[in-house]
Amino acid sequence: SSVALAVVALSPLVASVNVNLDDEASIMSTVATYAYEMMTYYKNNATDTPKDEVGSFPKPPYYWWESGAVWGGLIDYWAYTNDSSYVNTTRDALVANFGPNQDLIMPNKRDQEGNDDQAFWIFALMSALEYQFPLPSDSDPQYLDVAKKAFDGMAARWDTKTCNGGLKWQIYPDSVVGYDYKNSVSNGAFFALAARLARYTGNQTYTDWAVKTWDWSQRIGLIGPKYEIFDGTDDKSNCSEVNHMQWSYGVGIYLHGAATMYNFTNGSAIWQQRTSGLLERSAVFFSPFKNATNVMWEAACEGAYSCNTDQQSFKAYLGRFLAKTAIMAQFTAPAVQILLRTSAAAAAKSCSGGSHGTTCGTRWYVGGYDGTYGLGQQLNALEVTQALLAGSAGAPDT
Repeated sequence: SSVALAVVALSPLVASVNVNLDDEASIMSTVATYAYEMMTYYKNNATDTPKDEVGSFPKPPYYWWESGAVWGGLIDYWAYTNDSSYVNTTRDALVANFGPNQDLIMPNKRDQEGNDDQAFWIFALMSALEYQFPLPSDSDPQYLDVAKKAFDGMAARWDTKTCNGGLKWQIYPDSVVGYDYKNSVSNGAFFALAARLARYTGNQTYTDWAVKTWDWSQRIGLIGPKYEIFDGTDDKSNCSEVNHMQWSYGVGIYLHGAATMYNFTNGSAIWQQRTSGLLERSAVFFSPFKNATNVMWEAACEGAYSCNTDQQSFKAYLGRFLAKTAIMAQFTAPAVQILLRTSAAAAAKSCSGGSHGTTCGTRWYVGGYDGTYGLGQQLNALEVTQALLAGSAGAPDT
């Protein structure tokens, strides 16, 4: 019928992402495609955007923390590829979110700003410093000053009233959920930031915080006996019980912190052991099935099709921090390379949806596009693939 003909005429020519992982130019072209599609979600750089909305992706469904995560990914993208397409947008986003006190506390994001949320913005500033990302104008606050102030704010919230320390998930007592929860991502991020600041500045205070936070995490059981990273614990029970849920980004964050400490201590045996243990433990997020060996997955929710919007982006950070771990602790590089290459190849097959044939899905192990899409799915594919280029940026600055 003519109707059927019309439909055929309208169906787009579907391309899919063909990446040759042995060819740097092919990887660069692929990550440029992922980044471009990811940035189609960004609307808040229009001239009439209120200043305190610049840098935020649309909520719902995307919370403030994930915006910070995207800018952190794009700083690495620039450092690894020398593509400056998003430099001005990224820098504007960072500066717009420094907050009135230049400490990454945004009054209009109060309902979305926990310790871990804020930490993802500090991660971005640390990458900007470590890779000499173009600076704000002289009249604006500078990355290091803001990162230090934000870190000091977290340190001031270290809570000894329960559990002999630790950071709560949330910053504000009136938070709807999570003020009584001490979670691994807030504490792991604080640990990793302390490690990065120690290495970047050489200041002993940061080293002390890194050691203290690691020790606390281990003592409470957020870091398990086999280096599992468990979700969190309730301070109303004085952290006597631990929620054993495991998420990919949790182990990624602690792993990068441990590798940074290994690097900063010139290869101390204890940090080598911790880095190795965490890397081994990350195996729970790979090889979901016999025919998907070394393919990354979000073990806690992907199989059950239950990942929420936040969780849809967690693989991005495991990919990001694996790559940075391999640079900080080079003994991990051979194992990391296998995980990243296999996952990047699987991600490319999943990025075959949408009208351009480059929309990425959630489940990389299915061998194609699974019909899901979003900011997190694009960021996952971008991060795990550009991670293969991390070595080209050289060692992060001190």
